[in-house]
Amino acid sequence: MTTKTDYLQLDKQLCFPLYAASRLLTRLYQPLLEPLGLTYPQYIVLMILWEDAPCSVSHIGGRAQLATNTLTPLLKRLELLGILERQRADQDERVVNVVLTAKGKALRNKCACIPEQLFKRAGYPLQEGILLKKQLDDFLAHLQSVVDQ
Repeated sequence: MTTKTDYLQLDKQLCFPLYAASRLLTRLYQPLLEPLGLTYPQYIVLMILWEDAPCSVSHIGGRAQLATNTLTPLLKRLELLGILERQRADQDERVVNVVLTAKGKALRNKCACIPEQLFKRAGYPLQEGILLKKQLDDFLAHLQSVVDQ
């Protein structure tokens, strides 16, 4: 007979394998990003910028699910590296927009091989990865709708 406290066992938790997988996946990215001088959170921000730049800091924070106090130092570091520029919006000084520099745009080509290399490093079948990502996207959207209520 299963009791409520049986569900407090770590191996019965959904959160732990997601947390552990995220940490391990991030570690697999590290040797791919390190030669480019990037961290994984910086890589996430760059992927957003390659799709959406120029865009506001709040847009980046929303897509990356990062708070401003986490995002601002990250953006400052990328700006110091010459990868992006932050500019106050003309129409509203409270809004800070982010644009990629030529160096930031050029990084996209250097990073193009990373997704494929990551799957090779992970030794995980691509089709299973695609299915898992779809399931996680659905789960994330569900969680976001619950949190936003």
